[in-house]
Amino acid sequence: MKFKLKIENEEFEIEILETPEGVKVKVGQKEFFFGEKEKIEEKTVAKVKIPKRNFEKREILAPITGEITKILVKEGDLVKRGQTLILLSAMKMENEILAEKEGKVKKIFVKEGEKVEKNQTLIILE
Repeated sequence: MKFKLKIENEEFEIEILETPEGVKVKVGQKEFFFGEKEKIEEKTVAKVKIPKRNFEKREILAPITGEITKILVKEGDLVKRGQTLILLSAMKMENEILAEKEGKVKKIFVKEGEKVEKNQTLIILE
């Protein structure tokens, strides 16, 4: 999953990659590893439990707590990998929630203006 984060007019590209050991998060040129196994790479900043459902059911989850400012797709739309699906505002920053895979929007669970919690299901792709 890729998305862009804008902080004080500086834009950062963030990429989240699933690996067999956990999840790798790239912010610009820096990489961080989050995993559940005993042996954690030196790059680890925290141990976190990775919600398996995100990868199995193709759910798009809120990466952070915030407010939905814009929904750019509707149910039935075909989306491509990397396409912006939702704009999520958090701490005075607007975050693009991107499609990790191509697919069809099966269900949208949120509305514009709605406040969401971290890991809340936003969209399911089929």
